[in-house]
Amino acid sequence: MIVADKKREQIIEGAIKRFSHFGIGKTTMNDIAEDLSVSKPSLYYYFPDKKSLIVGVIEKVFTDYFDLLKKKYNPDDTVENILFQTIEIRNSFFMKYFMLRISEGLPDIFNDDVMKKKLTTLKDSEKVFYAQIFERAQEKGEIKHENMSHIAELYLESLMGLTNMCIMELGKDLLPDKKTVNKMTQKQKDLSTIFTRGLTC
Repeated sequence: MIVADKKREQIIEGAIKRFSHFGIGKTTMNDIAEDLSVSKPSLYYYFPDKKSLIVGVIEKVFTDYFDLLKKKYNPDDTVENILFQTIEIRNSFFMKYFMLRISEGLPDIFNDDVMKKKLTTLKDSEKVFYAQIFERAQEKGEIKHENMSHIAELYLESLMGLTNMCIMELGKDLLPDKKTVNKMTQKQKDLSTIFTRGLTC
């Protein structure tokens, strides 16, 4: 079982490298098998098609991101500092995996029912985590609101909006540089400050 899990992880890591360099649309399952020197039957044993491999990649990236969020979370810190730290983590993953561009490689993928269900599950778990951050802040008397799930959703969608603005400004084929990401990060931190101070009213 451990060997199988390790092989699956190796395939996902290989896919991430290949997708990032050549793009998802131009990458075939044969390319990945050749890169990893594995047989096609072995590859298809773990991932019966390209879509299932992309799901595996998304799960891997999100799991690593989410694990780091939880590891770094200090419930005794101020809510503003906690949000600043989550922004730093989000944007480090944004930079690291930007070239995956999953939606560009396969534009129809987010219309797929399996993919939509998977993404909804991942987004919901993130929303629950942020709701817990805001609930803890309320327990400490930092903020006040009757619906922390709603607050978490608003906050995450606001962050995503600023991220999308950054991507739009970059253009289609550019990789975000440090200056661009720093600018986006500062906007997200400014938003966090306004957001949390608004909740103290």
